[in-house]
Parts: sequence; structure tokens; C-alpha cells
Amino acid sequence: MAKPTSRGQAAPRARKASTTYDEPQGNGGETHQTAGGGVPTLTTAQGIPVADDQSSLKAGPRGPTLLEDFHFREKIFHFDHERIPERVVHARGYGAHGFFECTDPLTDVTRADLFQRKGERTPAFVRFSTVAGSKGSADLARDVRGFAVKIYTKEGNWDLVGNNIPVFFIQDAIKFPDLIHSVKPEPDRGFPQAASAHTNFWDFISLTPESMHMIMWVMSDRAIPRSLRFMEGFGVHTFRFLDKKDRSTFVKFHWKPKLGMQSVAWNEAVKINGADPDYHRRDLWDSITTGAFPEWQLGVQLFDQKFADKFDFDILDPTKLIPEEVLPVRIVGRLVLDRVVDNFFAETEQVAFCTQNVPPGIDFSNDPLLQGRNFSYLDTQIKRLGGPNFTHIPINAPKCPFAHFQQDGHMAMRNPVGRVNYEPNSFGADGGPRENPQVGTRSFADADMGPKQRIRPESFADHYSQARQFFVSQTATEQKHIADALVFELSKVDRPEVRARVVSHLMNIHDDLAGKVADGLGIDLPTAAVAAKPTNTKLAPSDALSMQKNPPGTFEGRKVGILATDGADAAILKALDAALTKEGASWELIAPKIAGVTLSDGTHKPAQQKIDGGPSVLYDAVVLLLSPEGADSIKTHGPAKDFVNDAFAHCKFVGYTAPAMALFEAAALADKLDEGFIALDNKRAVDDFLAACRNLRLWEREPRTKAKDEKPAPNGPAANKTPKQKR
Repeated sequence: MAKPTSRGQAAPRARKASTTYDEPQGNGGETHQTAGGGVPTLTTAQGIPVADDQSSLKAGPRGPTLLEDFHFREKIFHFDHERIPERVVHARGYGAHGFFECTDPLTDVTRADLFQRKGERTPAFVRFSTVAGSKGSADLARDVRGFAVKIYTKEGNWDLVGNNIPVFFIQDAIKFPDLIHSVKPEPDRGFPQAASAHTNFWDFISLTPESMHMIMWVMSDRAIPRSLRFMEGFGVHTFRFLDKKDRSTFVKFHWKPKLGMQSVAWNEAVKINGADPDYHRRDLWDSITTGAFPEWQLGVQLFDQKFADKFDFDILDPTKLIPEEVLPVRIVGRLVLDRVVDNFFAETEQVAFCTQNVPPGIDFSNDPLLQGRNFSYLDTQIKRLGGPNFTHIPINAPKCPFAHFQQDGHMAMRNPVGRVNYEPNSFGADGGPRENPQVGTRSFADADMGPKQRIRPESFADHYSQARQFFVSQTATEQKHIADALVFELSKVDRPEVRARVVSHLMNIHDDLAGKVADGLGIDLPTAAVAAKPTNTKLAPSDALSMQKNPPGTFEGRKVGILATDGADAAILKALDAALTKEGASWELIAPKIAGVTLSDGTHKPAQQKIDGGPSVLYDAVVLLLSPEGADSIKTHGPAKDFVNDAFAHCKFVGYTAPAMALFEAAALADKLDEGFIALDNKRAVDDFLAACRNLRLWEREPRTKAKDEKPAPNGPAANKTPKQKR
């Protein structure tokens, strides 16, 4: 039995309250109690002193969250009702319709109907979102992406409300309001919008060591996906499958994109937000409306209690994952999005996801974050959508038969008919629906109970080992991007002690990472944070955690920007069109004028973008299809030079015809051309260009994009300090 601990964190804070009482003065920092040293005692909204604000009340260290936890209930209730009508989190979203198809029935582990028959399709709706920003924020913020799937099964709606990252910042739902408050615009000034690069967020993180694994993910390229179509999704929590005899199998859910994963560079994301703040929305809409339907495979990690007991970490801890090398993912279905919405507000905005919506055969674990979400989501929908009848809205209504005695209330669109509106009743067949123990949903008979406590189990106390495992699993390029992101974010923090605290946590993850971040900030390496459990440096790297180690091997679903001028080679354009179409990729023509260009054979091609509005950041690769006269006319044009300079800086593949050298020279790129620049001097060269594009980016170029006088960063500025042993 794991030994419980109250926090499992590095530096517990004093909570002993004094007995000094003043007259009550209301909210706003004044209090009738103090906790010593002039610090006010935290209370509920009713003035009841709070002894522990870090953990919800549970039945035993690893038991379920209890309904009687009035402090947690009030805290979540108030948080859920902070915004009208916009979602508090995940406000900026985009959705589409599709279907789920079972490809490998799971009759041996679950009685859930949608997993019983191979090839059967079930309607679905998916909403992707960012977390921190408002509805009007830009798509390419560095942020977690929501990946919420509503599947309209024959036994009711299943809402798998996940993210594109398999772990989360916190272990207990009672801390969710604090997390979101910290990342949202600072309340006194109302900014920054859709950004974690500010003091409040990093102050909270620096005092919450359990967040460090998630921080590695959010500072990685996973947080700036190229497209919603090119990112993974995860159920985050451990759930249960129940078979026909109610035997339990633990399950973790994975969505794997058919076209592979892909992200953008941070500098590129910033420019995309300026060029097209609706970049992800437009990409999803265009892909579906042109018939290039996005698709994901549903994978499951299945395991029993014996595996859970032997695993290095607690399977109820939402800040941990199970590496695929330890427990392979079994592919059991596919999700296809094949229809856009008819009305954005009626469907995407009004869709309501609730984690507690599970059909018979799927059940919950005692993950305290999941338990809290099961409380919270219903509250949220009632506030946002006006009352208890949000299930009457078509996008939320089940597509299977349903019957109940719920009636009236705000915006009721249907009520039970007849005389009887209660049960039990003695009216027989006219008395309405009855419960059905044979097919109804049942919960797993978990006997894991214990004393009621606000507590974190000792098995939740390792905050650094998997963070380190994620970091060492990345390529050198990906590791550099994580370090650069941390430097950027912390450079926006105006309190030096907060920056130092974050780096002290990084010391427990990886010395090189801590050194590069400290050097980038211009600070000495601090003492490593006190760890509740020492970092396990022997966890093997997991290649599945790296995007660059898992390239798609295809250019399907990607887009090429072709910058052309009058007189451009018609044969090369025709060859590009044929090759890209065969690959399943698309292209847009960019021209000095939106009217388009006249090609070398006299045909006219309209442009989709004018050069000022079609920068290279909007494309996965670019082609310069210029005539000598055309190149001469645009070589001094600022947007044209930006087009090629950004393509170079963002490590993209560039196809070009000979006259483009004039533009390269004007942009000071002529002496920097590398293997990522492919001369399109004949039709066969087009195939070479496309073959290169399948690699997506030439990341080896990245060090060459730095200024000539920029020197590589040492591990830290304090060269005379004794280095720690390498982790």
C-alpha cells in the first residue's frame, strides 16, 4: 500500500491559522482571520476557513472524490460560472461531423455497443480548440489543443473529451481554477491574450512541481501544430472497460492522425497569426470541403490491475503516461471527418461535452482530475447554454431512442406525454420507461476505500522522471526548440525569482536543458529544487514521444505555395500540378497581382493570393516559378524577399527556376542555398522536389539560419561552477 503524503511537492507552505479575528470586511483581500505573518486565511465564499486547498476530499488516498467536499464543489461551481456566454476554457474552437468505424471489435473486454461489430459506423462530432485564449484569439497560440469527440452510439452519447497532449498540468481538479486563472489575462490589466508567457502563469508553475512533465510538452512543438489534422489526441485519464460480467480492464485512449504529425516553428507561428489568424479553421474547412477528409486511428492501451501495480508510476496520476514501448497501442477503429457544420453557432458553439457521458461498458477510474471533471462539466453547460435542457439542442441530442421523466425548465423543447411523470408507478405500459438492469449502465464494484482525507498519495509524488524521459526522447532539434521556448516564455516574466524557481525545477529534469535556459536568461544556475522523490534517470527514451522520429513519409494533405510571374514556365507548372495531385497535396498560385499571371504558353492563370497576402509561412513548401523579367520586377519587393527569407529560416524545401537567383541575391540568400533548394530545370526535377518535400522540413538547416556572429550557447553562464553529474 502506497504511503500517503499531503502534497507530494517540493516546498510545502505553512498553513497553520492563528486565532486572531477581526471584524468581517468582505472580499478583496480583507479577512476576519489571519494565518500568521499578516497573511489572511483562505476561506470559502461563506467565510468558512479552508485547511487544505491542494487536494480534494477522497475516500482513501487513491479513492474517489466525495460529493460532500463542499469547498471543492463551491470552488469549481464558481469557476464554471465565471464567463457568459463564452466557454471559460476552450473558447476558440472549430468542429466538424464524421463517423467512427470499429475495425477491431473489443468484445473480450467491453460490452460497449460501438466496439461489438467490425465495420459498423457510428455518427460523431469533433470539436478542436485552444485552451487559454478567447473566442477572438488566433489559432497558432502556443497552447494545449482540445480534442473533444462526441460519438452518438446506439446506447447513448459518449463524450471522449481529450487533448493533443496525454498528460496534464495538475493532479487534482481542485487546482483547475488556479491553473486557468494563472494562464488567463492578468486580472488587473486584461492581458496577455492567449499566452502563457507572463508572470502569473510561471509563478503558479514554479510553485507546482507536478506541472513539469506537462511543461515539457507545452514548450515542445506539440503546442504549435501545423494543422488540426496533423496532431494526436489523447483521453488523458485512465478509464475502465467493463465486459458483460462487469469485469474491469483499464484503458487509455489515443487518436493517431493518418497523415502523421507536424508542427511549425515558433517564429513561423507568430507570423501565421498575423497573416491568417484563422489558419487552423480554414485548413480544416478546406480539407473537408475538397474531399480530403481528415482521419485518425483510435488506439487503446489495455491493462489489468497486475500491470498497474507493477508500473513505475500510479495509473491514476493524470500527469503521467504509459510509454508505448512498455504497453503497445492496439488500433481498434478510425475516425473520419467528412462534413462541415451547417451553422457554426448552432453546432460548434452549442455543442456540450461532458466527461461523465459514457455508454454501458465504459466506466471511470478514481483519477482525481477525472472525478472532478465529472462534477464540473454539467455545471458549465447549464451556465453556458441557459439551463438543464441543453440536451434538447440537436447537436447534443442522442441519435438513439431515449425516454425519461425529466420535464419543464428553461428552454424545454419536449416534455413527457401522458399522465405519469414519476417512477415507480403502477400504470403498467402506460406508466412510461423503467430501469433495465440487463442493458443499463453499471459501475465497477471497486472496493478501494479508506478514511476521508484531503491528501495526495505518495505514488503521485514523482514530478520529474517522466518530464526527463520526454526531453531525452526528443531529437536534438526538438530539444533545442524546448529550451528556446522556455527562454522566450520566461523572458516575459518580470520577477527574477520566478525565473530562477523554474530553472531550479529544470535542474531536476536535465542539466543541459537547465544550463541552456539559464544562459538564455542570463542567470546563474540555481540550486536544484527539493524533490519529493528523486528523478529516475534510468527511464529509457521513448521514440513514440518524438514527432521528428516519426515522420509521415508522405506529403499528402500538405500545401505548396507557388510564387509565379508573367512568363513562368507552363510545362513546369503542369508537372507540379500533376505530381502534387497524385501525392494528395494541394497548391496555391501567388502572384504580384491577384488577377494572376500569363504563362510561357500564353495561358492565363488566376492567383489565389497576392504576394502581400500569401507569405510563405502559410505553406509547407514553396516554389519560385519566375521568368527573367518577372524576377527582375519583384526582386526589390519587400514581401517577395520576405517570402524566400522566411522559407529559408523555417527550414522549408524550395523549388525554383533559374531566374529566381536574382531574387535570392537581392534577399542575401544566394550564398546560403543548400540541399533544400531544388532547381526545377526539367520535369524530372519536379519528382526530386516532391521526394524532398516528404521530409516536411530540412531541420539540419536551422543552425545555419543564425547570424554569423551568434555563438553557440554554453550550458550556463557560471562556467566556474562545479557541474552536476549528467542526467
